[in-house]
Parts: sequence; C-alpha cells; structure tokens
Amino acid sequence: MSQKTIRNDFVSEKTALITGASSGIGKSFAEILAKEGYNLILVARRKHKLDALAETLADQFSVETKVIVADLSIIEQITNVVEIIKSLDHINVLVNNAGFGLSSSFAKGDYERQLAMVNVHVVASYMLSRAAVPIMLRKNEGLIINVSSMSGLMIKFGDVTYTTTKAFLITFSESLQEELRNTNINIHALCPGMTYSEFHDTKELEEFDKSTVPKRLWMSSAEVVKKSLKAARKGKVVYVPGFLNHLSLFLSNMFIVRRLSQWIISRNEKKT
Repeated sequence: MSQKTIRNDFVSEKTALITGASSGIGKSFAEILAKEGYNLILVARRKHKLDALAETLADQFSVETKVIVADLSIIEQITNVVEIIKSLDHINVLVNNAGFGLSSSFAKGDYERQLAMVNVHVVASYMLSRAAVPIMLRKNEGLIINVSSMSGLMIKFGDVTYTTTKAFLITFSESLQEELRNTNINIHALCPGMTYSEFHDTKELEEFDKSTVPKRLWMSSAEVVKKSLKAARKGKVVYVPGFLNHLSLFLSNMFIVRRLSQWIISRNEKKT
C-alpha cells in the first residue's frame, strides 16, 4: 500500500481528522475534504475499509493520509486519539462523526450498549474537541463539526439514549461557539435526517424498514456533507440540511403531532 504518513511539521498545508470515516457521512467528509486538498487522519474501527479509503484518496488527490483504528466506545482508545491530536502542529478541521443507533427502550435496552453510545457520541466528541481547540487557538483558525441528528432537536418518546446524546452535541456546539465568538474558529452541529449510509445496516437496527420512509425524505451522504461544509463556513452553528427536513422537524414538534406520535408509540408498546 502506497499510504503516506502525516508529518507533524505541516504549517501551510491543511489537515482534517474525521471519526467514523469508513462509511456514510464520515467517508463523504473524507472524500470532499481530500478533493479540497486536506491531508487526512481517518479514524474508525474497520481497518480494511480505512486502509482502502486512505489509499484511494492519497492516490486520487495527492494528499497525505493516516489511519487510526479505534473503537471510540472505549475510553483508552479515545485517549489514544487525543494524544495523536495533541502531537500535531496544527489541525484545521475536526469532524466528530462516529456514532450508531439503538432501537430498544431505555429501561429494557442493553445497558452496556447504551453506555457505549454515551462514550461514542458524547465523551469522544468532548475529549477530541478539548484536544483540538487549544491547537486551533494558537493558529486562530479551525472548524469543528459535531454530527448530531434531527432527533436531537425533537421532543418525542423513544430512543432516549440516542436522542439525548445527539441533543448534547447541539448544546455543546452552541456553547463552545459562544465561548469562541471572538476567534476565527467555527463550531458546527450538523443535524441530518434520513441519510443513505450504513447507519441502518447494523444488528441494533435490523428491524428498521427503510421503505417506510418516503424517498423524498432521504438524502445522500455526499449531499449532506456538501451542504454542511457550506453552512459551517458561513458560520451556521446548528444546521438541518434540506427543506423537507426543516418541514418535518417543524411538524414533529407541533403539540398535536407530538401527542399523536406519543399515542401511537404507547399503543405499540402495549401490544408487545
């Protein structure tokens, strides 16, 4: 493999670190940022996919790539990524994208998986941002994108751990941007809706039927990322891509629609 290695003495060149980079939104961020000339540090659990992506992007766009195999549900492995960030001379973009979904209730769900989700969505994003911001402050430039979800903006029953951890990323982004308001560092909470990726192809979501969601509500990962980067660079802190997603969010939070959704969920729970 003709994979290059990130040097720590980069000054004029651009570097981006992306978690959950092996597929979906994370992979699209890697592809688009590589096309823009960013050197990449790609973080995910699946080494074979990371290696293939790193080699392809290095060859196609003449950027330097580094692969970090890490499970961000494990604190020690989060810490390893933190140390790598701290060793860098600069980091221009940090994309906290790693994440997964659960379909079980809070009380009956797998406790260990729920805690793993907190680590991946909340702890990893917090720790990596905490490592990156001091470096960005030295250069007075940078962009941190926290991939949240429309679910983090919704008031609803179900998916308690997912919804609340995604809501954290939104509040965290808003608060951090306020603290950094007099700098050239942008913080951006991306809140996508239904996105074509491998997100719904996991064991936890194997019963989810994609066909129940109208095709018009789905977006490609590349489309989501392009819109996100454009909005982030304009200083948009909380961003929902797509008009239909905005409309869906508005309707879902209307009182009468929310009460109807709660009634349907409660009725289904009584049947099971």
